[in-house]
Amino acid sequence: MSRHALVERVTQETRVRVEVDLDQPRAPQVATEVPLFTHFLQALGHHGRFGLTVDAAGDVAVDPHHLIEDVGIALGSAVRQALGNGAGIRRYGQRWLPMDEALVLVVVDISGRGQCYWDPAFPNRPVGGVAAEVWPEFFHGFARSGGITLHLRLTAGENAHHIYEATFKGLGQALAEAVAVVGTAVPSTKGVL
Repeated sequence: MSRHALVERVTQETRVRVEVDLDQPRAPQVATEVPLFTHFLQALGHHGRFGLTVDAAGDVAVDPHHLIEDVGIALGSAVRQALGNGAGIRRYGQRWLPMDEALVLVVVDISGRGQCYWDPAFPNRPVGGVAAEVWPEFFHGFARSGGITLHLRLTAGENAHHIYEATFKGLGQALAEAVAVVGTAVPSTKGVL
């Protein structure tokens, strides 16, 4: 069975197209109107070792919030669709990710009960002209629409760029571990995720 999905999300504020292939690693193809976000998504796809294509545009002249949140929603939806009922996956993934002085912990449970638990210690200052308040919106949207329990913790760091980039890379690696096929059964005592 192919673990591939294409999701399009079109609103009055954004137009987002996300494609994932969990079994075909390739260089990420990412185009957004926010260069820093493009950079972070490329890092996520590269470290997640899966096929990732993102084409996103929106009302970034107003605020990049809508675009960043909607990409998170579409990416989570695509991962959920690609996984189907989740039969055979490891389900859990975690990664301590260092980037110079920054150290973050990203923990994933593909539980079917999507929620993001965001550490308030993450810096609240802009990076590359992008307000810090948009990054939790991406991760919350991703977790909710993906049915993924996601814990993000900052344990060290001063450079906000390093901290947020490490978080995207950590998510890629934790997700790669969680979606790995290790058997045939649905990994839950309930029989469903």
